[in-house]
Amino acid sequence: MLTDMSFNLRWFAVWQRNFLVWRKLALPSVLGNLADPMIYLFGLGYGLGGLLPQVGGVSYITFLAAGTVCASTMNAATFESLYSAFSRMQVQKTWDAILNAPVAMADVVIGEWVWAATKATLSGGAILLVISLLGFTRPDLALWALPLVFLIGLSFAALGLIVTALAPSYDFFMYYFTLLVTPMILLSGVFFPLAQLPPAAQLLAQLLPLSHAVALVRPLLLGNPVPDLWLHGGVLASVAAVAIVVAIRLTKRRLLS
Repeated sequence: MLTDMSFNLRWFAVWQRNFLVWRKLALPSVLGNLADPMIYLFGLGYGLGGLLPQVGGVSYITFLAAGTVCASTMNAATFESLYSAFSRMQVQKTWDAILNAPVAMADVVIGEWVWAATKATLSGGAILLVISLLGFTRPDLALWALPLVFLIGLSFAALGLIVTALAPSYDFFMYYFTLLVTPMILLSGVFFPLAQLPPAAQLLAQLLPLSHAVALVRPLLLGNPVPDLWLHGGVLASVAAVAIVVAIRLTKRRLLS
């Protein structure tokens, strides 16, 4: 398995290329990634939150803020590793052009992986900045959450690259969103505590990486100890490591065989 990984820094050139392209439209990109989660946060947080008692000892909008960070990070990593990566791979043939340089396919995939996680961290970081300015968490806790946000981005970017390697067209991505992404948002504790779910659904939720992301980020942003820190972090790290190896192998099979 490890033979498929690239232990040099050639992947950084791929990351840098994507960053330089993105930099030209950085502000609209960040604002676009920020708008949708902020609408959910304020719409549900203040609208629905006004009808609810405290959740977990805090106001509903404070409870929702941490879930919004995780869901937004997942969505940003997913969109970048699906639609943007597929465009570079299949439509624009950017990957083919890069492979003319002394760069291996593993370098290309790893560069795309780290770039998608970086872009997701920018999205999650922007939301952390907003909620810290509004007093839903402390600024120092928001800074501590950034490495966790990057880990979440790595996990979902790797999963997205697997789907990209299998996708015949953009339409294929709707299956991934319908069958995995949407259920994760609804069942992973983003909008309500997992304890509200039936026992069978709670067990299912433990299999979803977003549940482990929320279990890490929410206690931290609330200033509480993180239960089972190494368990939740280990699950996300394992998902990222296994998924990126699978993504590399599937991409090689698609483009090099």
